[in-house]
Amino acid sequence: MHDAGFAADPRRTYDWLRARGAAGPVELAPGVEATLVVQHEAAKQVLQSPALFPRDARRWADLNEGRIAPDSPVLPMMAYRPNCLFTDGAVHLRLRKAVTDSLDRLNISRIRRDVEPIADYLIDRFSERGRADLLGDYAKLLPLLLFNKLFGCPADIGDTLTTAMSAIFDGKDALKANEELNSCLLELITLKRRRPGDDITSWLIQHPAGLNDEELKDQLVMLMGAGVEPERNLIGNALLLLLGHGAAGRGAGMRVEEALDHVLWNDPPIANYATHYPVQDVDLGGVVAPANTPVVISFAGANGDPELDQARRTGGQGAHLAWGAGPHACPAKDPAQVIAVTAIERLLNALPDLTLAVPDRELEWRPGPFHRALVALPARFSPTAATRTAAALQQRGVVGAGERSGAPAGHSRAGDGGIGTGNGTGPGTGTGYGRDTGDQREDKGSRRKGFWSGFLDIFRV
Repeated sequence: MHDAGFAADPRRTYDWLRARGAAGPVELAPGVEATLVVQHEAAKQVLQSPALFPRDARRWADLNEGRIAPDSPVLPMMAYRPNCLFTDGAVHLRLRKAVTDSLDRLNISRIRRDVEPIADYLIDRFSERGRADLLGDYAKLLPLLLFNKLFGCPADIGDTLTTAMSAIFDGKDALKANEELNSCLLELITLKRRRPGDDITSWLIQHPAGLNDEELKDQLVMLMGAGVEPERNLIGNALLLLLGHGAAGRGAGMRVEEALDHVLWNDPPIANYATHYPVQDVDLGGVVAPANTPVVISFAGANGDPELDQARRTGGQGAHLAWGAGPHACPAKDPAQVIAVTAIERLLNALPDLTLAVPDRELEWRPGPFHRALVALPARFSPTAATRTAAALQQRGVVGAGERSGAPAGHSRAGDGGIGTGNGTGPGTGTGYGRDTGDQREDKGSRRKGFWSGFLDIFRV
């Protein structure tokens, strides 16, 4: 499951396994063996039976007995962390309560208003070129900027978080990325203990559950991992469906919500995950999953189970497993869908003749056992003036922000590159756009000003 062949056609693997049983043996990475569940009812059985199938990776026999290489690229995604994903029982309830209560403080109706100026800013950066990589230039950056604001991240911490999280999902120098991720999150927690703000990080710190720094760090790992990389893939996979040249493409009149539902059924952004470690040998439809070995749920494989053909044809959203099920089901599916719908609608409305720049068959999928993610999504369109950021600033009553930041409102051409190109000149210490919440950090002088600082400079008053 870690090579280019699986990335190009994962359904072949799911179908092959399903033809032999509800689950089957797979290799997630070199030397990392697991049981992949591809049948819908068996997947629900595992997800809804925490006593028999706990999530605590400290039970993993191969890891405990030294058979997993310490630099294995899947360890950051599978090794135990004291967060909601890897705990059970009372500990899980305590941690999940802190997370869900903090998420519940978000104003869902405000999320759309938060996404729109970010979308406008990003579109302005490439609209005059007439071409863009809708992943690297848009789908990857939009959730980062949004979640940096929601979590109260200063620009440089946000930059490190996204770089490290992407490396972990891609399996590239994962140990180093994991160290960088832990370090910058502890830095964020220290900052927020000293200067709390109106953000999820501060709410977690203030929650009656009394999370310690290690627990806080690992709830943030979970939230950021669930908020940036999967959202990017959800947006990207839906755009591919809407812009593709097949019969189900945009020309067929598919609505954005329909495209997202199609993706969640057929190409969920996290295709395989939710690792469990059974307390005893368990028969899964004729396939025995040994005790204390990884049992991974294939959300994509389970969704493709022929038993769900009727639900798939009628669009039964409650049947698919893209959001998980049981006590560990995703607590943020509504915000995730609002973000994706808003991002896609904003893009399609701004660039009405947007189309793919290459045939669908030439697109590449990123290798990796867990995600379903494109390498790039090149598109072309008629060039348009970069005026959307200026309009967003005027709408918010932000006057003269460009002069304060050293970059004119709506500026988009100084940094056509990606991370680290920058287009502002301020210190890059704000936590969000529209106002400065006071969560500044000292300028250490050793970090190059990044793309995020340019955005924050423009949208800070």
